[in-house]
Amino acid sequence: MEIRTTTEHDRDTFVDTLFAAFGRIPAEGDRVWSALEMDRGLLAVTPEGRPVGTAAAYSFELTLPGEVVVPAGGVTAVGVLPSHRRRGLLTAMMRHQLADARARGEFLSVLLASEAVIYRRFGYGPATTTHRLTVQRNQAAPRSTAVPAEGSIEVLRRAECGELLEDVYDRYRRARPGALSRPHRWWAAGAGQPPISAAPRYVALHRDPGGVPDGYATYLLDGTLTVDETIAADDAVATALARFLLDHDLATRVVFKQCPPDHPLRWQLADFRAAEVSDETDWLWVRLLDVPRALTARAWSADGDLVLDVEDPFLGEHGRYLLTVRDGKGECVPTDRAPDLSLDVTDLGSVYLGGVAPSTLVRAGHVRVHHADAAALADTLFRTERAPHCLHWF
Repeated sequence: MEIRTTTEHDRDTFVDTLFAAFGRIPAEGDRVWSALEMDRGLLAVTPEGRPVGTAAAYSFELTLPGEVVVPAGGVTAVGVLPSHRRRGLLTAMMRHQLADARARGEFLSVLLASEAVIYRRFGYGPATTTHRLTVQRNQAAPRSTAVPAEGSIEVLRRAECGELLEDVYDRYRRARPGALSRPHRWWAAGAGQPPISAAPRYVALHRDPGGVPDGYATYLLDGTLTVDETIAADDAVATALARFLLDHDLATRVVFKQCPPDHPLRWQLADFRAAEVSDETDWLWVRLLDVPRALTARAWSADGDLVLDVEDPFLGEHGRYLLTVRDGKGECVPTDRAPDLSLDVTDLGSVYLGGVAPSTLVRAGHVRVHHADAAALADTLFRTERAPHCLHWF
């Protein structure tokens, strides 16, 4: 079986093979896969030349704690035809992908997992979560004394303001840990889910007092007002957009999709139970490809020294590293010192952005502590001011 890198000439074959792996028929005019980077695609091909497996990656930027922006490969379009499963093709393609990411200088790889049990085998750990909030309008009276941002909100159609959305999102994602870039070609091609796609949507666009757009919410109203996403420069802008949406006379209820775990809306309502939480799920999965580079790149919340003993079974690697944090900056080097924590690279990926406390994984039996204070110290170091959150679907 050959695994080879694709070219632009392989695009149709790649997409057809991917859809066959999932038992689906491509929809006419579907632009979802138009942003694929074919020089990062893989085809598994039989000796007879028949394509039977696919994998690809996007070149993204990921925002780390401290508003640090770094390159990260976004794994996508992974599939194997049912006739060729359990023959090691997925494992071979994942090895190929990780080697390619390292060759490109990337020290992080990310993905959205269609099945949660698959990707831990390859070193990925769930690092962010998301959920939806549903509010009945007749229970949406505000309690909060939070003051909405000054400025104005206007209603536009998606087709009228694509460039504005692109700019507002780009400023937002650079400040939110866990957020991914949305390259211009995605917006230009309409590749992805709303509001990137050209699907009809209304846009509540917030402008600051100077007229500069600093937030938006895209939505569709059909009895229920469904909000694809809310992007805001700060909490005051988010509050202004939420109150605007909840005040829509023709909506019986408002559904906010893709909410971060620290969303304040429930606390802003007179009836705390009026905002129902549902569909909580993992979203962005993270894999470290170079532990010292990754731990040096992000910012840290406190000073301290921590020795991590990290196993990477999939790549057959093991390392012990001393993380030294001073004034929010980390230095990470190999060491022979006794470890404070022993963990798998999968679990390091889960705690890396600050979305999961190391002590939670200690209690779950995944991370081993070597002295009584190690878990508390790790919690303090990895803690972030805001929960990481990723909106982008890929």
